[in-house]
Amino acid sequence: MMSTITRLLTNKHVVIAMLVAPVLAVIAYFAVDASVSEAPKAAQPGKSYPLAVRSNCRYTSGFCQLENGDMKLKLESQGSEDNQLTLRLISELPLEGVRIGLAQTSPQAMQATGNKGTHWLVSLPAPKTNDAQIRVAVSMAGSHYFAQTPATFIEHKTFYTEHQQAQDAS
Repeated sequence: MMSTITRLLTNKHVVIAMLVAPVLAVIAYFAVDASVSEAPKAAQPGKSYPLAVRSNCRYTSGFCQLENGDMKLKLESQGSEDNQLTLRLISELPLEGVRIGLAQTSPQAMQATGNKGTHWLVSLPAPKTNDAQIRVAVSMAGSHYFAQTPATFIEHKTFYTEHQQAQDAS
């Protein structure tokens, strides 16, 4: 006497359905993505576009990544000294100009450190509160990109550095 599972697995209709179902699921996944997703559009001169703030901006990582399509920026903290915070911005594409500042102060222009327009540097007053926000605006080919991010990333601190400092103190 055959068990129920054996009978089920020897039925050719069930076997074909088990082989075809995953293939149809993958095809449906890509078909829905193609029909629902928005097609990428080129940036128009004179228009403004927001930059997506990546997760490393919310942690004490020492850097913050901002993106929108081909526009990829990386803000790096060079540390704070004498109540001055030094930030470096690296862009994959050449920029025409960059303005940056804390949310409660007026923005400052960053200075290009090379002639390609991909590396920029600025010194800002160090944030006084833990919930400070940094605003950045860049222009490239007549288009403007902007973002606001928590200033948490300006300090590079890991569990290891905290543990090492505790060991050094004892």
